[in-house]
Amino acid sequence: MGRTAVLVDGFNLYHGMKRQRGRRYLWLDHVELASRLRPRDQIVDVRYFTAPVLDDAAAAGRQETYLKALRAQNHGVMKIVEGRYQRKRLRCRACGAGWIGYEEKETDVNIAVALMEIAAAGSVDTVLIVSADSDLCPAVRSARGVNQELTMVPAFPPHRRSGELSTLLPSAFTISETKLRQSQLPSVVKDPVSGVKYMRPAYWQ
Repeated sequence: MGRTAVLVDGFNLYHGMKRQRGRRYLWLDHVELASRLRPRDQIVDVRYFTAPVLDDAAAAGRQETYLKALRAQNHGVMKIVEGRYQRKRLRCRACGAGWIGYEEKETDVNIAVALMEIAAAGSVDTVLIVSADSDLCPAVRSARGVNQELTMVPAFPPHRRSGELSTLLPSAFTISETKLRQSQLPSVVKDPVSGVKYMRPAYWQ
């Protein structure tokens, strides 16, 4: 049995799942998913990279509930790594209308740093990279230089693919809808320490 760490690009995965089935699979248990994707391995370290929602109290509340449920369901294995969103003023070139957009920052760097830490530590055999972001290729190359024994496997979210990552790591594959459906958190997650219960948001049904 091998030891596997998992790095989840939350933004990349979120948009892939939304494109596939709307909000149906957003209540996803990443540890359970990793166990189904690597059934012969021991999942020892799962890191979910995301950023706090800005300017939308309802969405921020759903996100907070979800992150607490993830931690409660997977004590000792699940770690949340937060970047940030940056507001951007955008303007339509045709009509001149302006609006505020949002850009996620720091996630790529945080994943790259985590990958290098894991490679240097040498405590796992495999890293499952849940992302199709080709910006991670330099980090993959560097991690390979640090630890040639480390196996790195990209797991592409639905409707996301990177030709560059596939070329660099031919073991890349796309996560199936079946695996997402089978890896949902319980509708109600109870924290075994505090006893607090977290319910799947009705908006995500």
